[in-house]
Amino acid sequence: MGSTETAAAANIRTALAGSVLEVEIHRPEKKNALTGDMYVGLAAALDRAASDAAVRAILLTGTRESYCSGNDIADFLSRPPSNEASPVMQFLARIQAAEKPIVAAVNGMAVGIGTTMLLHCDYVVAGEGASFSLPFVNLGLCSEAASSLLLPATIGHRRAAEMLLFGDRIDARRAFEWDLVNAVVPDGEVLEAGRKRAQALAAKPAEALRTTKAFLKRQLGNAARERIAEEGREFARLLHEPAAREALTAFVEKRPPNPERYK
Repeated sequence: MGSTETAAAANIRTALAGSVLEVEIHRPEKKNALTGDMYVGLAAALDRAASDAAVRAILLTGTRESYCSGNDIADFLSRPPSNEASPVMQFLARIQAAEKPIVAAVNGMAVGIGTTMLLHCDYVVAGEGASFSLPFVNLGLCSEAASSLLLPATIGHRRAAEMLLFGDRIDARRAFEWDLVNAVVPDGEVLEAGRKRAQALAAKPAEALRTTKAFLKRQLGNAARERIAEEGREFARLLHEPAAREALTAFVEKRPPNPERYK
C-alpha cells in the first residue's frame, strides 16, 4: 500500500452498515482538517458507493468533537490545487455527481469545505454545538464547491452573502432557521440520528430514489458542475495573489495577518 492509500485509510474510514456506506473523516488531532490524500480517500469512498449495488445510501460524518475544519493549510500550501485533476476537484466532482442519497451528520465545527460539501448532501443533521463558517474571503480566496450558486439557492441571497463575504461563524440553531440543515439534535445523538435517516433512505426503492434525486438536481446540476470548475480556476489564481499568501502564511504561523502585505 502506497503512502497516499495509507493516509487515506487512516483518516477516511469506511464501513458498510447494512445498505449504508458510512464514511468518517477521522483526523481528530487536526480537527479533521483535510489533506490532499484525504480528498483522494473521500473520492474513492464515493466511487465505491457508486459502483457497489449493495450500497443504497451514504452517511458522511466526522468525529464527536469536529466535523471538518476545512483544508489543512500547510498541506494546502505545499500542494495547492492547480487544475481539475487535483484531489479536491476530483472529490467535488464525485459528490456533485453522486446519484445515491447522501446524509451528513455534523458535530462541532464545519469550516470552509466542511460546510460547502453539505450543499451537495440530501439531508443534514447537526448537533446543538455545531457551527458553520465560510472564511474564504478572509483568506484572500473566493467561494468554492459551487457555493456561490448553491448557497443562495438554499438559504437566500442576503444570508449567503453574509456567510461568504463576512466569513462569520453561525451556530446550529441559525443554520436550521436558514435551512442550511434539516434538523438539530443533542450533540451525543447526531451520529445515531444520521444513521436512522440514511437507513430510512436505503430501505426505499432504489431506482425511484435515484430518479427523484436526479430530478431534484436537474435544474442546478449542469450549472453546479460549471460553477465548480469556474470557482476552481479563480481559487487557484487567487492563491498566488499577495492577499492569500499573507493570510494563509499568517494562519500557519499563528499570527494576525498584515494587511499591508495584501497589496
